[in-house]
Amino acid sequence: MTQLDALIQPDRGQKAIPLHLTDKTGLPAWLAGLTTAQRAVLAGQGFEGGAGETAIVPDAAGAGEGWFAVAGVADPAKLTSWCLAPLADRLPAGTYRLAQPGAEGPALIGWRLAQYRFDRYRSDPSDKGARLLLTHALGAMNAAYAEAEAVIRVRDLVNTPAEDMGPAQLEAEARALAKAHHATIHVVSGDALERDYPMIHAVGRAAARSHAPRLIEIEWGDPAHPRLAIVGKGVCFDSGGLDMKPSSAMALMKKDMGGAAHALALAGLVMGAGLPVRLHVLVPAVENAVSGNAFRPGDVLRSRAGLSVEITNTDAEGRLVLGDALTRACETRPDLMIDFATLTGAARVALGPDLPAMFARTDATANGLLAAGLERDDPCWRLPLHDGYREMLKSDVADLQNSPSGGFAGATVAALFLDRFVAEGVDWAHFDTFAWRPAAKPGRPKGGEALGLRASWGLIQSRFGKASAP
Repeated sequence: MTQLDALIQPDRGQKAIPLHLTDKTGLPAWLAGLTTAQRAVLAGQGFEGGAGETAIVPDAAGAGEGWFAVAGVADPAKLTSWCLAPLADRLPAGTYRLAQPGAEGPALIGWRLAQYRFDRYRSDPSDKGARLLLTHALGAMNAAYAEAEAVIRVRDLVNTPAEDMGPAQLEAEARALAKAHHATIHVVSGDALERDYPMIHAVGRAAARSHAPRLIEIEWGDPAHPRLAIVGKGVCFDSGGLDMKPSSAMALMKKDMGGAAHALALAGLVMGAGLPVRLHVLVPAVENAVSGNAFRPGDVLRSRAGLSVEITNTDAEGRLVLGDALTRACETRPDLMIDFATLTGAARVALGPDLPAMFARTDATANGLLAAGLERDDPCWRLPLHDGYREMLKSDVADLQNSPSGGFAGATVAALFLDRFVAEGVDWAHFDTFAWRPAAKPGRPKGGEALGLRASWGLIQSRFGKASAP
């Protein structure tokens, strides 16, 4: 993986290729400063200043001593996260300097992420060469480093196949993160898991010993600070259990730990920034496998919360492991709790792959997430926790069932199931995220993706104030 400092560096007068930005409105004035030959070169390349267009222009007609680049953006005065992403992928390898510095902050993230490659398994990685961007906005550069690194963490974890990213490997990732930030980590497995987190154990008990289930907890920060809980669904592979998925639906199930990837990445942002919070991260890590001791349709599971759950579908396992994890998180009475999960196909049917479904108990938290998502080019969409649908979770033999028949309001009903395990009065938001991009866009290659991560980071920053002193 290409290092961040090979792609964005402070501008200290290094030799660099000028990179001009324009839009269609400003193009005539910009062209007026060029020679006739340079305008002819641009015309020959069909450059009209449209967003995402690029062109190469010689410094002076016939001189042959150098060249500069020009790119079209929607608004040169207000760069967005993805406006430079097409350039980072299309321009020749080299070092560039924006000809109009000062507004590049958000765009640095897209510049970096456009050059992301997942080449872990390639014997000959197809990297065309890095494109380095120089910047004067040092504060924005550091923020871009952190956010890009968090997105990259999600992409790498989700793109890694289940054999190399099972519960044990997810634990190793969490341990490395905790060590890097001097956090404490605690892992519950085996008999203790069966006793204290019975739904996590039940879902994961059919997996091979090397992929045994566990609950991973990280704690960091001053206990006197406001408590922030981040929970991520860590189903490292989902066969569907005894209600087995067809092979077509199983093909992408390496990404079913995408919620855990989001949780770890967001935790890295919080700790890296030194925010004044008491952070509590919880990842129930399991593989939903099939064997003689797999949990069955019709079973009734006990939960850490004391509620009994009738299993009507073993393929609705994510909400089970999250139920135990959310219960544990609420025992410390967090001031804010956010969970991430690749939970339902219903959310994708409703909102497609780009928009994560967001549920929140309070309007203030929901509106904060929506606003932060728009500000950071990471939009989400609020769906309702509609009380009228709680009756769909009723069971004839237990306190509730895990998957009602009928299919109506699937994402909302799943969120309402989780709500039963969140203590009264806890400010809670839930992301039903896809964690995957089925088709590439500039800066966003096909594969694992962070959706809702940067929106959550924006809310957390605004809610909990400035970072503590390092």
